[in-house]
Amino acid sequence: MITSSYNVRVWAIETRRNAAGKPTSYRVLWRVDKKDFKKSFKLYAQADGFRSSLLVAQRAGEAFDIVSGLPPSLTLPAGEMSWYALTVAYIDMKWPDAAATARQTMAEALIRVTPVFVKRDKNGPDAKVVRSALRQWGYNTEYRTNREMPDDVRKVLKWLERNTMPVRAVLDPDVLRALQRAVTRRLDGQKFAPSVARKTRGVLFNALDYAVEKKLIDANPLPSVKWTAMPKGKRKVDTRAVPNPAQTRALLSGVGALPRSGPRLEAFFGSMYYAGLRPEEAVSLNRRNIAHLPDPEWNDATDEFDYGWGKFRLDRAEPHAGGRWTDSGKPRDDRPLKARDVGDQRIVSFPPDLTRLLHRHILTFGYGPDGRLFHAEQGGEIPMITYTRAWRAARRMVLTEEQQKSPLAARPYDLRHAAVSTQLVAGVDPATIAAWAGQSVAVLLEIYAAFLDGGEEANQARIEKILAR
Repeated sequence: MITSSYNVRVWAIETRRNAAGKPTSYRVLWRVDKKDFKKSFKLYAQADGFRSSLLVAQRAGEAFDIVSGLPPSLTLPAGEMSWYALTVAYIDMKWPDAAATARQTMAEALIRVTPVFVKRDKNGPDAKVVRSALRQWGYNTEYRTNREMPDDVRKVLKWLERNTMPVRAVLDPDVLRALQRAVTRRLDGQKFAPSVARKTRGVLFNALDYAVEKKLIDANPLPSVKWTAMPKGKRKVDTRAVPNPAQTRALLSGVGALPRSGPRLEAFFGSMYYAGLRPEEAVSLNRRNIAHLPDPEWNDATDEFDYGWGKFRLDRAEPHAGGRWTDSGKPRDDRPLKARDVGDQRIVSFPPDLTRLLHRHILTFGYGPDGRLFHAEQGGEIPMITYTRAWRAARRMVLTEEQQKSPLAARPYDLRHAAVSTQLVAGVDPATIAAWAGQSVAVLLEIYAAFLDGGEEANQARIEKILAR
């Protein structure tokens, strides 16, 4: 016998008025399968809260009882709300104001800790299937609420609703110990990088704070836990990954020599190295962002052109998150600069080497239809897969076999590390470097104080020079 249904519709709140037109009550109307339900409240806020609870349950994939018209989360005692239902409600609450990358981070963090709350069921779906269902649908508000969910995914999420412990289980010491392991260790038992563990714990902490707000638990238990298992270590660059100037110039030339897309990408990668831009900032560069690009001047003595220092005025970034996580459905999100408000700008000075590359790039390829500095052949931003493949090809072309097996310049982002490290080794004032890089001085010295090959020798030479006075 069928006792529940996913066929649910929730309508707008209906205002009941007396003969004088004054509101007397507010009524919530909804339908489960083919049966209509209604519930009246004296205050609009009460009606709105109840209606919101119905919508949250619907988005979480709960099956509504066809007799009472209510989902399990509204018929069970408050403390019995399942962990899955809570986390879905938490994602839905955060989704509208979160950046695409933040949405993805929240989903991945909750996927790591949710297995702790899953009851053992030998007939349950495979763990990989559960993780995929959560990543693609359960923890993605847009897809879960506005797309047609496959039946097999719906079954998995329904199983999760039935088989995750109530939120109050988090108060159990054994569950807290299991959460600590889930936060700090991967499925293979190896420790997460410190940054991953910190992000996961942060999302878990915020989700439990949300549970307190919803009166599911009296207090967040995480502050009472001694997180001795958290991976240690400051945020810092692996110096083995940072190419020196000679290696970087060789890699940039290698990119330029690649067929088809290579010449378009030499200045693109050059902006990451010479100006220290993040990839999402380089992708977003537009004609309006070139604050100063001095014209070359002919030098009769050297029989070649001289180039001067230029400046970017950055005003936005386009981080890659994938179309499932952005509001636009495009792979990249349109965001303000990292850790800055909308409209904030950052001035970045860059040396003559990049001025020369940019002049050549603009002369050869011009600007895109939308003013983009670096654009694909058919216009629009350069796809991440395109520049990632080009970088890998350049590494194979330029680096030795031993270097290719090492972390040296393994990612385009390592060019930014190299830029800041070069500036530090050159003795540039850290406050200036931090302003160019868009970091605080404290973060700069913690993360980017990496030395290039030969950097230690340069510092030793400076000390010897001072001692020789």
